[in-house]
Amino acid sequence: MVLEAADLAAVRALWLKLGSNVGVYTTEALERTFLAFPSTKTYFLHLDLSPGSAQVRAHGQKVADALTLAVDHLDDLPGALSALRELHAHKLRVDPVKFKLLVHCLLVTLARHYPGDFSPSLQASLDKFLSHVISALVPNCH
Repeated sequence: MVLEAADLAAVRALWLKLGSNVGVYTTEALERTFLAFPSTKTYFLHLDLSPGSAQVRAHGQKVADALTLAVDHLDDLPGALSALRELHAHKLRVDPVKFKLLVHCLLVTLARHYPGDFSPSLQASLDKFLSHVISALVPNCH
């Protein structure tokens, strides 16, 4: 999947619209992921995973910051996300499938909050972008 100029523009425009609420949506997506896919909790046994907990909000903000970094460095995702790749792949040993589950829940969350904006073309652009982010986080995918 190639990110075309229209995809890049759509992702950047949505990110501008999300503004300071990115962390709110990524936190909701994490909560959805934990509820819909309980196996994802295994990486967070040391955290309070109850909805709205400070620890889930803090991790949601980390996800938001990483995605914002990715939006700001669309021309070099592997370079921009190299520290996160090292952490998640080598230290934490996160199964790449778990990223896909989180992405699914993020798309659901954004569609719920922005139904008028969440066209099939925006969904496709976001899916491409998030697939590239996942590829940048998984050692042998880029």
